[in-house]
Amino acid sequence: MALCRRFVLLEVHLHHPLKKVPVKPTSVLLISPNYHCNPCKFTHLPLRRNSPRVISRTSSSWSSMEAPPEGYRKNVGICLINPSKKIFAASRLDIPDAWQMPQGGIDEGEDPRNAVMRELKEETGVTSAEVLAEVPYWLTYDFPSEVRERLRYQWGSDWRGQAQKWFLLKFTGDEDEINLLGDGKEKPEFGQWSWMTPEQVAELAVDFKRPVYKEVLTAFAPYLQ
Repeated sequence: MALCRRFVLLEVHLHHPLKKVPVKPTSVLLISPNYHCNPCKFTHLPLRRNSPRVISRTSSSWSSMEAPPEGYRKNVGICLINPSKKIFAASRLDIPDAWQMPQGGIDEGEDPRNAVMRELKEETGVTSAEVLAEVPYWLTYDFPSEVRERLRYQWGSDWRGQAQKWFLLKFTGDEDEINLLGDGKEKPEFGQWSWMTPEQVAELAVDFKRPVYKEVLTAFAPYLQ
């Protein structure tokens, strides 16, 4: 997986899975400018490309679903914001310098809204959250070839990529609730966490997820201002 480009100034505090890391208010993440980035294809559903929109939780069309494209693993994405409208992001243990918003697979027959709360708890320990809105269509990204091969071995299925249903949630609890060991049912995926601006979240995402992140953040922009 490729992480790209330049130095990024991250004006937030970093956090340990169990406690806050005592670092200066301004930290610098170093991303090598020589790290090679492999281009990858970003796939949209027809007629959705230029018209990002959201459905609020009070809409009569709440959780409207289209069939995801064939060959893609069904997945939920979680944009969790705090009262200051900063976005939760965490650093991956398996990809140096890569940060992302929580996400996870949808079980067979599972409602995406239930999957969102389950994955949030499994990955971050958070249960105090309220769903505000969703992107009412699937967003997809393709795995780079080396990632696809690794996941084929790990999952036992050869998925082309992931089709994601994205939800916006408001964190209503105390930060002490956040625990990157999750609920103990799954192997931890993250090492540190932080509240970030939309620009920081997009900048620190791995290349092949960045187009999806930009569209998600555009769709949820009215809630982030």
